[in-house]
Amino acid sequence: MPAKSKVAVVRTQPETVLQDYQRLFDLAGGKKALRPDVTTIIKDNISWHYPMPAANTTPWQLEGTILALRQAGFEDLVCVQNQTVLTNAFKGEDLNGYLPIFKHYHVPALYNFRTEEMKWVPYRPKAKMLALDHIYPEGILIPDYFFGKNIVHLPTVKTHMYTTTTGAMKNAFGGLLNKYRHYTHTWIHETLVDLLAIQKEIHPGLFAIMDGTTAGNGEGPRLMTPEVKNILLASEDQVAIDAVAAKLMGFDPLSIKYIRLAHEQGLGIGDVRQIELVGDDVSGESWNFKIGKNSHTFLAWLAWYGPTKFLQKLIFRTPLVVLPIAISEAEQDYFYWPFKYKRVAREWRENTTWGKLFQEYQRRGYLQG
Repeated sequence: MPAKSKVAVVRTQPETVLQDYQRLFDLAGGKKALRPDVTTIIKDNISWHYPMPAANTTPWQLEGTILALRQAGFEDLVCVQNQTVLTNAFKGEDLNGYLPIFKHYHVPALYNFRTEEMKWVPYRPKAKMLALDHIYPEGILIPDYFFGKNIVHLPTVKTHMYTTTTGAMKNAFGGLLNKYRHYTHTWIHETLVDLLAIQKEIHPGLFAIMDGTTAGNGEGPRLMTPEVKNILLASEDQVAIDAVAAKLMGFDPLSIKYIRLAHEQGLGIGDVRQIELVGDDVSGESWNFKIGKNSHTFLAWLAWYGPTKFLQKLIFRTPLVVLPIAISEAEQDYFYWPFKYKRVAREWRENTTWGKLFQEYQRRGYLQG
């Protein structure tokens, strides 16, 4: 790892965002970071299948990334989606406007939960694991399709109730672990560090392009207050980009365990004093984001960290798991979305420039770059 890592930051607006993504990619050294002769996986982020601003990869982030990669000579592109116990990938890519973009740019979408498209195979990491070998004593399984391919992560700038912030490192969580990855939540920080170590072993090129046009403040990663920030970030260093995003949100990056552990393990740079910022000056920005609390954060704390965590194996690794899944789904999809966040999303679409651009993507299917 070099003494300094580079993170590119670009201020943007809807009228120039596609060109700005291409400038961002060049500033961050995207072409040099990725191997030109292999397939490049685009790993978008669907935290919630509903079109909640800041929760999911934006359509302009997806399109801008495809344009930047193609302009740099990366023609063999594929998107890989994953499922969770709460999020529907097919619903998410439809409601968030990805499908017309895939079709227009001839980028196929594959799904890590379809056995005809990829298999889950045992993997023994060369790096010493902090948690995964204990969580999965029967063996760590990852998709065979990921081996030998570049990967470009497309997270957004937002908070997270488990990890304070979430970004590039957390984006690997969906792709590399199956839908039962909630087993890891008690050791989530260590898990993210382990996954970054594995990524460095299996991917010849690793890059992240983060959208902060609208950032998410609050409980995260779904139930948030969207705040327009007009910022884009990119880096080869997954730790550094998460550190810069955390600093922008108002957090001390090294106080966040997954960033500090990854920095200490030599997997990237988490100390912003050792990060070279290129592009537009954001050195004076601090957004004062806070992690909120609601019924979901309380139930999550109770399950993974509170006095009932000793019941984890009984509840989450047996057929009883259907009960907490049903409760969480009902709470988020049938209470919070219809009674609060559907209105929040509608107000964002109607009253912000980015919301209006989102509606334009919905109407036109895609905006041709």
